[in-house]
Amino acid sequence: MAASPYASSLGRLKADGTSFLTAEAYSSLVNAITLDEFTKILQGTPYGFELERARAAYTGISLLEAAINRTLVRRNRHAFEATPFAGRLVIGAYLKRWDVENIAAILSAKTQRRALTVGETELVSSRDLPAGLFAGAMTLDDFRALLQQPTVDAVATDLVRFGYGGPLLPLMEEYQRTHDIFPLLHALQVQYYQSVLEATRFFQGDEWAVRDLLRSEIDLRNVLLLLKGKDGALPIEEVRGRWLAGGAIAEGEATDLYGARDVPDLVERLGGRYPGLAQGNAAYAESKSLASYDIVLQRERTKEELHRLGSYPMSLGGVFTYLLLSEVERGDLRRIAFGILYGIPPERRRALLVSPRA
Repeated sequence: MAASPYASSLGRLKADGTSFLTAEAYSSLVNAITLDEFTKILQGTPYGFELERARAAYTGISLLEAAINRTLVRRNRHAFEATPFAGRLVIGAYLKRWDVENIAAILSAKTQRRALTVGETELVSSRDLPAGLFAGAMTLDDFRALLQQPTVDAVATDLVRFGYGGPLLPLMEEYQRTHDIFPLLHALQVQYYQSVLEATRFFQGDEWAVRDLLRSEIDLRNVLLLLKGKDGALPIEEVRGRWLAGGAIAEGEATDLYGARDVPDLVERLGGRYPGLAQGNAAYAESKSLASYDIVLQRERTKEELHRLGSYPMSLGGVFTYLLLSEVERGDLRRIAFGILYGIPPERRRALLVSPRA
């Protein structure tokens, strides 16, 4: 029997898998008192290389964001290069999520008429904080060209040559009337998920695990949309206008769920699919914040998807395991760092962590 073409990629990614943070490292980082202490602890991990590279241009929280983002960029590129040729179509389509994130940051800045500047390796905002990642198909020079465009219309037109302008141009007349950026951002998300789901159709029989990974992400976004809509008393028509197709929760089912009286009632109705969601009720009752629901959803999804993907290591599942762990770790580090910056106590910071390693 011929060896799987993914045997080599799995070996390369497993070798780098030791670079992910341990439970002990997470504990030390969570308990750090200041950003300087957090940075010193992170210096002793695989993030130390990027911290040293970024010190010449950044300090404080900007330094941490730059190093954390650059580490994710490096890992994404490593995963892409380790993937056999037949799987690179899917990985390339998946990594365009960072193009979309960068474009969204640029469009939002143009809408608010904020100036944006570009550092050497990442997009930065007027507050000098990295706002995105260059880990997709577009290059640093491509984003520099976008930043030079004077208006949202000009950005949308320039994006045609990268394949992102098509969904935006038909919406520009409405945008000029309302100056509402959300339909533009939603159109980019719709295009992204349609594209990456389409890319997973042509594979070797185990692509269903990757499709389920994407569908669970869409479902997570849609559940948060329902919660935000109910919390903000938005009409169902507005919620449905923001719905992302492609997940396991159909739009018709969402309409029924949205008939809930309030957020806790909606959480109860969602309990069959997300049994842990009620863990966020206490925090919501105290502060009316939906953040705890978001963390619970991410934590449950991560655990389930890592188990599913791990069942098919000699396939794209092994590559996506590495990518998912990289994204989750990035999110956890940013939450800890900003928690320290804003004076959130360690026990509350720990409650915000998603990684099963934390």
